Amino acid sequence: MTQNRVDLTGKSALITGAAHRIGAAIARVLHAEGMDILLHYRNSKAAAEQVKNELEADRPDSVWLLQADLHRPDSHRQLIGQAEARCKRLDLLVNNASGFYPTPVETATHEQWDDLIGSNLKAPLFLSQAAAPLLLKTNGCIINLVDIHAQRPLKNHPIYSVAKAGNVMLVKSLARELGPAIRVNGIAPGAILWPEQGLSDRDRQAILDRTALKRPGTPEDIAHTLLFLFRDAHYITGQIIAVDGGRTLQQ
Repeated sequence: MTQNRVDLTGKSALITGAAHRIGAAIARVLHAEGMDILLHYRNSKAAAEQVKNELEADRPDSVWLLQADLHRPDSHRQLIGQAEARCKRLDLLVNNASGFYPTPVETATHEQWDDLIGSNLKAPLFLSQAAAPLLLKTNGCIINLVDIHAQRPLKNHPIYSVAKAGNVMLVKSLARELGPAIRVNGIAPGAILWPEQGLSDRDRQAILDRTALKRPGTPEDIAHTLLFLFRDAHYITGQIIAVDGGRTLQQ
């Protein structure tokens, strides 16, 4: 017997780092399913407003912009408080905001450690802590954006790789701590979007050659996987879904 698909109309999602790239794609997909969107940004106000205007052209008064620097200890509860004030409920927290840049061992600094651990691990933990009471009321979900390099470290990125490895354990730990009412899962993207600092065409092709599908994915691949985990995967928690075109299959 097939399970009835859950209607998402009127449910709300808080997406961190949602002004650009994968976060914006997630906002578009969830909004198209009828969800109200709490769109967090740090500095990208103009880009966040552009996403809001785009979505509200289809459904007015359905997107709220929330600005916060998630490195600030007081920002997590304030952000969740703002989300509750806007929507009166929370069904989904997407921990997407992330710092990413190289930190070779010979030049890595304490400041880089605090920055990358803060955005990739500390903020998701304390946002989840602050959101848990609201999510408990709706039998909601938490979904973290992790990385395939949590399992296989990326050269010259030891701090980032460590932070994402911690995020994997955070997903599993939160799933145990917050179940049965709240499900917690993660998505590990592969070659979806190239780093903003750029790669040569040769380097990009070398990465794609190491995937089973021999092609890059899209932000929409991540967004639709997230939609599945939230809407359809009622008996999945504590899991990391790799969306990587089979890149992690290579030995």
